[in-house]
Amino acid sequence: MALPPSTRPGVGAIPYTATGQYGTTFRVFAPFADSVAVGGTFNGWNSTQYPLGNEYNGYWSGDVPFVTAGQRYKFFVKRGTNSAWRNDPRARDLTSSVGDSVIYNPASYTWQHQFTMPQWRKLVMYEMHPGAFFAPTAGVPGNFASARQKLQHLQDLGINAIALMPINEFPGDYSWGYNASYPYSVETAYGTPNDLKGFIDDSHSRGIGVMGDVVFNHLGPSDMDLWRFDHWYSGTGGGSYFFNDFRASTPWGNTRPDYTRNEVRTFIKDNCLMWLDEFRMDGLRMDGTKYIRRTDQFGVDIPEGWSLLQWINDSVNATQPGKLMIAEDMDLNQWIGKTTGEGGAGFDSQWDSAFFPSIRGNLITQNDSDRNMYAVKDAILYSYNGQIEQRIIYTESHDEVANGKQRMPSEIWASNPGSWYARKRSMLGGAIVMTSPGIPMLFQGQEFLEDGWFQDNDPLDWSKATTYATTLRHYTDLIKLRKNAFSCTEGLSGQNTNVFHLNNTNKVIGMHRWQAGGVGDDVVVIFNFSTNPISNYRVGFPRSGLWRCVFNGDWTGYGSDYANHPCFDTEGNGLPWDGLGQSGLISLGAYSCAIFTQGTCTDPPPPGNPADLDSSGTVDGADLGILLGNWSGSGSGDINESGIVDGADLGMLLSAWGS
Repeated sequence: MALPPSTRPGVGAIPYTATGQYGTTFRVFAPFADSVAVGGTFNGWNSTQYPLGNEYNGYWSGDVPFVTAGQRYKFFVKRGTNSAWRNDPRARDLTSSVGDSVIYNPASYTWQHQFTMPQWRKLVMYEMHPGAFFAPTAGVPGNFASARQKLQHLQDLGINAIALMPINEFPGDYSWGYNASYPYSVETAYGTPNDLKGFIDDSHSRGIGVMGDVVFNHLGPSDMDLWRFDHWYSGTGGGSYFFNDFRASTPWGNTRPDYTRNEVRTFIKDNCLMWLDEFRMDGLRMDGTKYIRRTDQFGVDIPEGWSLLQWINDSVNATQPGKLMIAEDMDLNQWIGKTTGEGGAGFDSQWDSAFFPSIRGNLITQNDSDRNMYAVKDAILYSYNGQIEQRIIYTESHDEVANGKQRMPSEIWASNPGSWYARKRSMLGGAIVMTSPGIPMLFQGQEFLEDGWFQDNDPLDWSKATTYATTLRHYTDLIKLRKNAFSCTEGLSGQNTNVFHLNNTNKVIGMHRWQAGGVGDDVVVIFNFSTNPISNYRVGFPRSGLWRCVFNGDWTGYGSDYANHPCFDTEGNGLPWDGLGQSGLISLGAYSCAIFTQGTCTDPPPPGNPADLDSSGTVDGADLGILLGNWSGSGSGDINESGIVDGADLGMLLSAWGS
């Protein structure tokens, strides 16, 4: 006899406690099944003991008493003569992509830190692949615990938003993650759901937001029990969770979810909200949205895909306001960023396919004469709906350093990526990213000149952070200026940009950046795309008075073999130039960037006491509780950054007690 359908909410496996009762509610969507039962380690994998009740809406459910978090389970799904054990489509934890579902209690993690994202225009993002970011054990992918050991590096660099590549369960231990087998489960090679929460919590304690990456233009296509889950399908289709006609076809397999089916739409929407709500992610990147809204690059529109994107973004705005929703559409589509009320998809931002091809292309080409400053200008000024936050700009991302393309230093000089030319031009690209309108993003290792192709089984070479410490200093200083850490460069994250100077003969381009304008806000940035330095070179300035050079990309502090070509302060002298009312003479080294401001730059306030773990302003019992709660772990409490919370950290905390 089947269990009565559950009256408790939720889909998947949801532990419950009531007066004198405890157990787990199981609910699954299997509209074409004749019967569904649940079994697992709690009943010796008996396929008949706990048949679920039919809700007659496609769902099957039941409350199974005394079943608790940590126990393994699957659904036994029958239709006609076909039957099979299936993993839960909404499994929150798995033993592996070919293993068992594991019951997970979301309340088992206690959050330590509250966090609010900075203004979006103030973000500096860092794309991270957890498996290849820091892998201290050879032959074993990195994970959330190992990544936490390098969060101090990102904090020192100035990063305030991590853009994780997909962390959903995928086949095997190595993958980019864009082949999700189980979208609701955290990749077992990276750790548990609580390990992910700990990584996010630790990041938040350092002022760093964490963005997720979700993939719903296709699923799998392997290690995926969703395929013909309830044994129904049409033709060669995947059954009740997928399109079963021509719309199933994608560049990655015939596994496009059925956006016309309400239960599948809810499956996708709920997944997005889970990462933002329960895991406290600060936003999401949605992969390949053009393959959600249409069948292929130039194919048939899928109206239900477009409305799904709108529904997700409306739901996020209603329940998780302030979370940043990013599309990877790569089609220069203004409607992606328009509000749903205007008929747009409602995304807050999108990866910009106008920026990187031009900037990257004009830096990796070998001959200065081939560099096109008009194309650079167009790339700098491209805008989505007039808002700088609506585009993510970069010269390196996971797609741009693989798929036949290498990291910029290797593209510039494949056999000598540490050469003067490779460092100079790739770092000039970084300077353009950090000073242009948009949300700037680095790809992991870019800050210390990682080279070659990105591969998920080839972790970063962290020795380069020492070898190329000057490159790291270059990016650190640029990020400080971008974030206005010295209170003199507010305009670098401002809404306004005027590319006022363009010399395609000498390969020099200049722009004025500002938010409200005035001293400490107006910033002038000059780029030299040539191997020839420039001296006594006149450019326009928006205001009269002294303009201070606060960044010189040719400084020997950024490369011991750099020429240290002087970047002098200059005076706006009243001579109109470049369409501006003032002008001055400047000098700038080869392949370099110079930044000028009229503001008085002040050092940022010193960081807080590292033993003040909850940032309350005082080292006290609350901090001691955090440290003891993470004893023998890593992250919060690891005051000396040794990789483990131990007696040395306790001694440092006690010595700082009351301060």
